[in-house]
Amino acid sequence: MQEVAEPLDGPRVRRLQAIAAEIGRWVVPGSVYERSADGCVHNTTLLLSPQGEVTASYRKVFPWRPYEVCRPGDRFVVADIPGRGRIGLSVCYDTWFPEVARHLAWMGAEVIVAPTPTPTSDRPQEIVLTRAIAIANQVYVVSVNGAAPYGTGRSLVVDPEGLVRHEAGESPTVVSDVLDLDAVDRVRRHGTAGLHRLWDQFHADDAPLELPLYGGRIAPSTWAPRRALGG
Repeated sequence: MQEVAEPLDGPRVRRLQAIAAEIGRWVVPGSVYERSADGCVHNTTLLLSPQGEVTASYRKVFPWRPYEVCRPGDRFVVADIPGRGRIGLSVCYDTWFPEVARHLAWMGAEVIVAPTPTPTSDRPQEIVLTRAIAIANQVYVVSVNGAAPYGTGRSLVVDPEGLVRHEAGESPTVVSDVLDLDAVDRVRRHGTAGLHRLWDQFHADDAPLELPLYGGRIAPSTWAPRRALGG
């Protein structure tokens, strides 16, 4: 990781920027090992615009320790695609920690994109977790795994009710889909399976719920996703 890490203005990212500009598309090009100004290495994913600009970058908050000797990031990242919607960025092992998806959804993400280069035997568990993230947060989740022989495949597109729209096999393939991001609002308004309106759980007169693990609290006044609050 130390050997291949580059700053975000290095040749690797410049090449990715050129590809995004060449095809004129928004691109999340997996993740790269980023060398920060202080010499630390981060596992970082990017959002590139159709003009080839780095619109957002996210440093993986939960490196796969002890194997991944990277420094963790210190913030969650969402980004708006004009005329489309808001996406949240996640990387691989972040899927195992519900705090990441919860914060991205709270920050207004309608779809979470999670590059996930998993070559190990735990892809079945990741598939369960990916569906659980979608259900618990009522968001789309796109979990893109590396194909064989370098990964175990089974990339997923899951809708805001946790239903699998697409699941790839293990071999290299192209998965295409059109995501109706308005479905996020519909599911939250009418409830998952027409029953569960998770983001409307609290009433204004409910007492705040202390969260000792985080040294914080859930306050009813701030529970709803920020997009719904105009944030």
